[in-house]
Amino acid sequence: MNLLVEEWGGKYQCQEISAKKGLGVNELLDKVLLEADMMDLKANPNRKATGTIIESSLDKGRGYVSTVLVSNGTLKIGDNVIAGTSWGRIKAMFNERNQRIESAGPAEPAIILGLNGAPTAGDTFHVMETEQEAREIANKREQLQREQGLRTQTRLTLSDISHRIARGEFHEMNIIVKGDTDGSIEALSDSFIKLSTEKVKVNVISKAVGQISENDVMLASASDAVIVGFQVRPSADARRLADREGVEINTYSVIYDAIDDVKSTMVGMLDKVKKEIVTGQFEVKQVFKISKVGTVAGGMVTEGKVHSKDKGRVVRDGIVIHTAPIDALKRYKDDVKEVATGLECGISLVNYNDLQVGDIIETFTEIEVEQKL
Repeated sequence: MNLLVEEWGGKYQCQEISAKKGLGVNELLDKVLLEADMMDLKANPNRKATGTIIESSLDKGRGYVSTVLVSNGTLKIGDNVIAGTSWGRIKAMFNERNQRIESAGPAEPAIILGLNGAPTAGDTFHVMETEQEAREIANKREQLQREQGLRTQTRLTLSDISHRIARGEFHEMNIIVKGDTDGSIEALSDSFIKLSTEKVKVNVISKAVGQISENDVMLASASDAVIVGFQVRPSADARRLADREGVEINTYSVIYDAIDDVKSTMVGMLDKVKKEIVTGQFEVKQVFKISKVGTVAGGMVTEGKVHSKDKGRVVRDGIVIHTAPIDALKRYKDDVKEVATGLECGISLVNYNDLQVGDIIETFTEIEVEQKL
């Protein structure tokens, strides 16, 4: 990124810090002040405030709570604020020690209450003249966001679907993410999207701060999605509706548990693959033609064990001639379930009579194996 620190002859200051041990924090603050002096950074406290949203969350007692950093002007209680698609009048402000404050000037962090939603971390906020103005802009932004979302949704054509089914890869998993803070939602949804592979695609169709509502359940029902809640719970009405609609709600307090569950669900979506396991080898020594039964091969098991439920593959001069399930497996006149190496027996295959002396019958069984992502 072409960043060269001062120690190496560059122009960028560098400071090692440790949050764990509290090392270098005072030095860092000194360097920040020095940098601000050198760059002659100034802000006007006597104007309407602007700044950045650092984090937002839903507090049980206080509603939507946003941490902001004022970059210009002074933010006061009663200001009409807009941030992204959220807006509202500031009801209360707190500093980093959770003490009530009346205003926050440039470069001051504050926790504000009163917004109608949780803005995304990194959004800039502005103070508006009237509540009406803030509401109108927020509604316009919301409309644009919705239109953008609809435009970016990919509609599958019939040829797309048939092409995917032909390749055996038509697996999609839709997820709705709800969480307590904006940061944890971003982390979860990014982790889920990164889980996508060529075989299973993960779509996060909605992500928001707050408890799991009836709207989320209806969206999940309509789009065949799973709801993942992080540190939040569904409302009583939403839980009842989910039971009625058959929507799955999973709640977690550890991100890794959520990721592991989604991974195992993705593995379960893949079709199982059939795998052949060779069980034994039988050499034909004599061939008997029996009326009403067909051809029976008499001979010896040279390798492994032959089971009556196995399938047989007729190999003649190293070439596979025919594959069929075993019809009957006999020792003398009795039907048996299995014959071990070195023992003689008689084998007949289903609807196959062209057996010859010297043929090798290779027996195998099929098992289903789960695919890996």
